[in-house]
Amino acid sequence: MHTLNLGILAHVDAGKTSLTERLLHAAGVIDEIGSVDDGNTQTDSLALERQRGITIKSAVVSFVVDDTAVNLIDTPGHPDFIAEVERVLGVLDGAVLVISAVEGVQAQTRVLMRTLRRLRIPTLIFVNKIDRGGAQYETLLESIAERLSPDVVALGSTEGLGTRDARSTPFTAADAAFTTDLVDLLTGRDDDLLAAYVDAPATVSYHRLRDALAAQTGRALVHPVFFGSAATGAGVAELIAGITELLPTAHGDAQAPASGTVFKIDRGPAGEKAAYVRMVSGTVRTRDVLRFRGADGREKEGKVSAISVFDSGAEVRSTSVGAGRIGTIHGLGDIRIGDTIGEAAAEPVHHHFAPPTLETVVVPGRGTDRGALHLALGRLAEQDPLIDLRQDDIRQEVSVSLYGEVQKEVIQATLADDFGVDVTFRETTTICLERPLGSGAAFEIIDKDPNPFLATVGLRVDPAPIGSGVEFRREVELGSMPYSFMRAVEETVLTTLDQGIHGWRVTDCTVTMTHSGYWPRQSHSHAVFDKTMSSTAGDFRNLTPLVLMSALRKAGTTVYEPMHHFRIELPSDTFGPLVPVLARLRAVPGTPEVRGATCVLEGEIPAARVHELQQLLPELTRGEGVLESVFAQYRPVVGSAPERPRTDNDPLHRKEYLLRTLRRVAAGA
Repeated sequence: MHTLNLGILAHVDAGKTSLTERLLHAAGVIDEIGSVDDGNTQTDSLALERQRGITIKSAVVSFVVDDTAVNLIDTPGHPDFIAEVERVLGVLDGAVLVISAVEGVQAQTRVLMRTLRRLRIPTLIFVNKIDRGGAQYETLLESIAERLSPDVVALGSTEGLGTRDARSTPFTAADAAFTTDLVDLLTGRDDDLLAAYVDAPATVSYHRLRDALAAQTGRALVHPVFFGSAATGAGVAELIAGITELLPTAHGDAQAPASGTVFKIDRGPAGEKAAYVRMVSGTVRTRDVLRFRGADGREKEGKVSAISVFDSGAEVRSTSVGAGRIGTIHGLGDIRIGDTIGEAAAEPVHHHFAPPTLETVVVPGRGTDRGALHLALGRLAEQDPLIDLRQDDIRQEVSVSLYGEVQKEVIQATLADDFGVDVTFRETTTICLERPLGSGAAFEIIDKDPNPFLATVGLRVDPAPIGSGVEFRREVELGSMPYSFMRAVEETVLTTLDQGIHGWRVTDCTVTMTHSGYWPRQSHSHAVFDKTMSSTAGDFRNLTPLVLMSALRKAGTTVYEPMHHFRIELPSDTFGPLVPVLARLRAVPGTPEVRGATCVLEGEIPAARVHELQQLLPELTRGEGVLESVFAQYRPVVGSAPERPRTDNDPLHRKEYLLRTLRRVAAGA
């Protein structure tokens, strides 16, 4: 039997979870279709998901169609939980992107489709809710081609659009307009097909066109569009047929060395970890001693105590999980999301979506145990690494990174419901970053004032291309001192750059080690090891921040703030009052496009001001304005840089204070 790992993606409220229920029902997995509103769907298992009627965590269910076992992964649609979607993308064989026939292409729809196309994940488009008033067909197809991809083709027509009797009728070989559209679309990407059609059009059969459609869909070159309704079941049978006909199944050698990727972590009632793994090759069995490796390259191992796989809608115990399949592996206590298991080398971490641009301070409620709070936050960060906890040891504060206000509410509710921890949050603030202006270098030599440490470290900071992150290089011989000392310098460089000159994380730079030196292990005559005469890794960890911050100050940095691209549709006569508001919010609008009584305006706005614009727009546009916004880029801050949130405690002064203290302590010793 073949396996297909299929993702269901959509903008929030497009009906993706309802479609999942309908697919399970059509496959005979469930007898009764659950309702998001009633909170009884298969994939929204969290109490909070049932209460809010939204998907927060990705969930895996399965069903069988003919000889294909489909592992279906339902993902969140709300942009605040985009990190859940990101982790799923790397394990998919194909995807179904759900679009509402009423609301059409929305902001999150565009973000998802852009990413699916960039990753070349074979994708079908399902237009849902054709039974709702205001449902579209022709205009929506035009919008999909214009705003998502021109490489789309509708595989059916609709009747009774906007009524409970709405249905979708698949095109056949008898539909001349459809076959013409197929020929135009497919020959543009297949020279052999084009040549055959030019030489003898009659020889290009409808069967050959369907084969070419499947081949090009499987290579993510084209995207078939289906119409239907998850509520009534219209068009779902055609979608299921399309999933098995057009999307490629998983490949992998079950006899090869075991390798796989962890895309989700859960914990059982007793706190034990369950790692959701997509197996790429090989087979993992119960009681195997399994090696796994994180993004930092460090290798760990653990013994597999239990395995579950997904079968006919349920998670069932198994003795093994093989190539191409998804399973949960228990017993690996140190495993984390993104780890690779088995013999596969650790893949570099790629972020498909923008990182969180907001943060907030977690404030423990009266009587809340701080130890319990830290444990609970650690568990949450385990399940969502992009929460990115930051500890301020002096103020005893913890901050978390966020995508939006809804995520903050969910974290608060999760801490209360799952861990019994009561918290509130401070006002949400924006996360900026710093990039070097130029190059700067500094060094300190062992046993020369003012260096109090038994270490020589020289570092140079250079700008690097935008988006490249931080790279550490060496201009010194690797054997010039013990590797543990080299490693201490590299690790400390990366840690120190979390807070630059202005207190923000420094990125897009290269840090090169230019000087190195140490005193080898020594002792007095007939005495034990004397650390006052011998270099230790601690000397390098203490000296590196001094040298790096000095080099960084010489290079200088610029603060960049996150910007969102916005698109507003509003009545044309309300455009005038909106202009001064956009100016006050530091937005940079483009040229408005007037379409009769409607005006479309696009531009960029600081991420920190998006929420305020959302609140003001209804009053400014008589409730008719529609705002879409997605992260666009980081832009240099105009004027004075935003103050670093209180959590970081004026980090530059704090760091200098700590380093001065280290100097005094070392000098006294």
